[in-house]
Amino acid sequence: MHIPDGYLGPQTYGAFYAIMVPIWFFASRILRKSLKAKQASYLALGAAFSFIIMMFNIPAPGGSTGHAVGGALIAIILGPWAALMAVSIALIIQALLFGDGGITAIGANCFNMAFVMPFTGYYIYRILGSKSDVSSPRRIFAAGVAGYLSLNLAAFFTAVEFGIQPLIAHTPDGTPLYAPYPLHIAVPVMAFEHLVLFGFIEAIVTALVVAYIARTDPVALGFSNVANMREGMKMARSSKGLWAFIGILIILTPLGLLASGVAWGEWSSEELQSILGYVPEGLKRLGNIWQYTFMADYNLPGWNTPFMTALGYILSGFIGVGVIVFVTFLASRFLPADRRS
Repeated sequence: MHIPDGYLGPQTYGAFYAIMVPIWFFASRILRKSLKAKQASYLALGAAFSFIIMMFNIPAPGGSTGHAVGGALIAIILGPWAALMAVSIALIIQALLFGDGGITAIGANCFNMAFVMPFTGYYIYRILGSKSDVSSPRRIFAAGVAGYLSLNLAAFFTAVEFGIQPLIAHTPDGTPLYAPYPLHIAVPVMAFEHLVLFGFIEAIVTALVVAYIARTDPVALGFSNVANMREGMKMARSSKGLWAFIGILIILTPLGLLASGVAWGEWSSEELQSILGYVPEGLKRLGNIWQYTFMADYNLPGWNTPFMTALGYILSGFIGVGVIVFVTFLASRFLPADRRS
């Protein structure tokens, strides 16, 4: 679901920046009032988890790939506004440093995965799990449904954004300037992949983590945001275990390299040339607009052997999480201190 540069025209990506900028501003205001500086580590944890889980590519029928996002899970634990910022941080770092998702499409990608997913997932979970104990099977089921439906809704919005491009941006003879496939192709393809496979992966990840937290630290699921969490020392110990879990996931990220193929709608210009016989003119102009990726495709130039590629993937994971921690630390300097401590 990472829309690359060149797949959305200015009318579309500009509109999504116009939507997301005030949402980010409003979210920052809410978190400044509700989130304490000492609790910023939970925001970093959420962003790190989303960043890493998106590195685990899963093969799909037809040679495509996809991944979980973690948006609903983070919203269930931290609340939707914190999840919005956490997933946004992960997506922005992926685009800037690793070329995963376009710079022009940051607004659209964040709308789909950092706004639609957390908010729909959070409220689906609250509605389905209302008036039940935090560790009850009903809550676990609600978490799984929230993960499944929220990912599919995000995929639907992504497909629509792809599919409207041939309608609103084309040459006089009708040739698309940006994403080439219309709605009647983009929506069914994206829906099929996520309804039959990726949605279930998201559901399983969400349900398993919520079940684990419900068993080991149910207080974390009893409140809608981190500002209301109690038992601070217990949560601090819990966060150490969660950071260790993130470290293990980073070591395992090369498993994501086993999935061959490219995610639908994320083809390079060369791949589009072979598929379509041409490259849309607008995509040519915008496709390489950002030349400052640190480790493009989560690897270093010349690291072409399987071992070096896997090592590059692991290194990218540690660097990405390190940058997330650094950015969150800087942001925490603008958060109020907890006067009770």
